[in-house]
Amino acid sequence: MNFKYPREEKLKQKNDISLLFEKGKWQTCGNIRLISFSSVEITQYKVGVSVSKRYFKKAVDRNRIKRLLREAYRLHKTDFLEKFGENSLSMIFYISQEKPKHFKEIEKDFLKLLKK
Repeated sequence: MNFKYPREEKLKQKNDISLLFEKGKWQTCGNIRLISFSSVEITQYKVGVSVSKRYFKKAVDRNRIKRLLREAYRLHKTDFLEKFGENSLSMIFYISQEKPKHFKEIEKDFLKLLKK
């Protein structure tokens, strides 16, 4: 199994992000919301992570939550690819105002989202 999250998998280009928001489908489970878009034209899957500045004013808190979301994705990448496909763009959002106390909370919501 490949548990890496290399640079090629990171969603960073503005064009990809705008395409995702224009044509993507939203799904929510617990405190995690995901937008995803699958297409034959997309050659490699890319995943991005975002946390709202509105709920978490301190960059330390936002960065911690983003690290936890990336870790959940990294550990369950094979399940994620089965659900959303090899040719997809996805973005994961944390939508709660409460800071997660443990990684297990985020992982539980992430797995629920994949089983939906």
